[in-house]
Amino acid sequence: MAIAVGLVILMVATSVLSMLMVGRVGHLLDELTDRYIPANAHLTRITVLSLERALALRRMVIAKMEEPPDEAVYKTRKELYDAKDAEIDSETEAVRKLINAIIDDTSTPSDNAALARIDGHLDSLMNDSRHHLTQESKELIANLDARDFVAVRRGLARADALRDELDVKIDALRVEMLRVSAGAVRTIRSEQIQAVVFSAIVTLLAAIVGLIFANLVSGGIIRSVRQLLEGTRAVEAGRLDQSIDVTTADEIGQLAGAFNRMIVQLRDNQRIRETFGKYIDPRVVEGLIDRPALTAAEGQRRVMTVLFCDLKGFTGLSEGLTPQGLVKVMNRYLSVMSEPIRSHRGIIDKYIGDGIMAYWGPPFVDAADHARFACLAALEMIERIAALRKEIPDLLGVRGTPMETCDLRIGIATGEALVGSIGSDVMMSYTVMGDVVNLASRLEGANKGYGTRNLASETTIAAAGASLEVREIDRIVVEGQTRSEVVYEIMGRKGELTPEQSSLRARYQEALTAYRERRWDDALGALEAAVEVMPGDGPSMTLNRRLDGLKANPPPEDWDASWHIQK
Repeated sequence: MAIAVGLVILMVATSVLSMLMVGRVGHLLDELTDRYIPANAHLTRITVLSLERALALRRMVIAKMEEPPDEAVYKTRKELYDAKDAEIDSETEAVRKLINAIIDDTSTPSDNAALARIDGHLDSLMNDSRHHLTQESKELIANLDARDFVAVRRGLARADALRDELDVKIDALRVEMLRVSAGAVRTIRSEQIQAVVFSAIVTLLAAIVGLIFANLVSGGIIRSVRQLLEGTRAVEAGRLDQSIDVTTADEIGQLAGAFNRMIVQLRDNQRIRETFGKYIDPRVVEGLIDRPALTAAEGQRRVMTVLFCDLKGFTGLSEGLTPQGLVKVMNRYLSVMSEPIRSHRGIIDKYIGDGIMAYWGPPFVDAADHARFACLAALEMIERIAALRKEIPDLLGVRGTPMETCDLRIGIATGEALVGSIGSDVMMSYTVMGDVVNLASRLEGANKGYGTRNLASETTIAAAGASLEVREIDRIVVEGQTRSEVVYEIMGRKGELTPEQSSLRARYQEALTAYRERRWDDALGALEAAVEVMPGDGPSMTLNRRLDGLKANPPPEDWDASWHIQK
């Protein structure tokens, strides 16, 4: 408390002195702004007005020299000439008032001798030089009224000479005034530097005094705090195997005991995360530990995107391998296919044999992004299957494994689902349920009939935005549903299609349009063109076979071009 009181007193004294010095600088700045700068501006204005007055005089001469004389213009210019003369008087008086105000203000340092010289010279100029110029101008105007242009020309020359002489003297006064103003600026800078230096010195003294007293008083506390700091850094680095020795019963000792209890709790939580993170997505584990709201049994209805992935040819693969080899292959397959899901922020719900169920949506992914992430994950999964085929033989130490015939089938659907911890009193699972899950599963199976690797619902493609290149495949009704669903094949990322893929999509779309309009021959022709572009294209061959049957047995009049998929 003594240290705090002493430092507060020192800080208050420092603040008061700093405010006084800053106020002093502010007062000097006010004088510079309110007096010096306007005085320079008035002197400049006098020169400008002198030139404007001379210009008005010349225009008066021009108006008189016209045949006939333009009396209206002459009168206007004469009024302007007289007005400028009055303005010069006003500007001169303003300069003198400002200079006298600076001289009379004893609270600010100023070069009063130089200011007095400027004031005296300005008074002399206005009384002598300007008086001669005024007299010459009056004679010129009288000659002008008498239309004695020869005398007018001589008068103009004399008036110009007198005006130039007056302008030179005024410019000299302005230069002198700028010099005095520069001196005032230097004074302000000096005062400012003094204030900064003073504040820095006092602040440094306060810091030194405070550090000395703090070091004398807090030596015993620092050791305990250092132990806490070291322990905190160890926790930050992920080392949870350290504890702090409790040597006192004061507040520091109580803090050390609380820290040790926290370490124990963190170790328990870390062990839970490490254990269950292998069985449940780590983000779900973290949520169940840190956000108890996720464990609410009633769940919530949210729009989610669900993905089902299945390994084509799994039966043949399992028959050709030993149990140990099959486990190796499946573990590697599931690891490779899981990486794109997790890297695109998806949640792996479960592994079903060789199948994977994953979902995207709140609270793990924003509502605007989950469909796009799911589609991008599907593309990356498909891209990895070729490398996986080459990797499996090396993993098993054999050649020619059935993995060469394996491929992926992926179904993606977006829609409303029940999300939450669902299960019994003895076992819970944080998962999604609803028609969207069924639809994604059915779309995964529908790939078999269309010869595709992935199928996505219309809602998914609409939500994914313009980041994908897709091809509309068909309008289908899956088993368990009565409403038809337009399905798409995800061909690639935006702008990555080859010319052949673009041509295939265009030809297939032509065939699909003709098919829905019952133009069977046109549809067959477009499909032939599509197969020429991409031989073996599954959807084209599937639709071709369907068209053969429809030509032989046309559908009823109320046919809506939907195809029922039976799994």
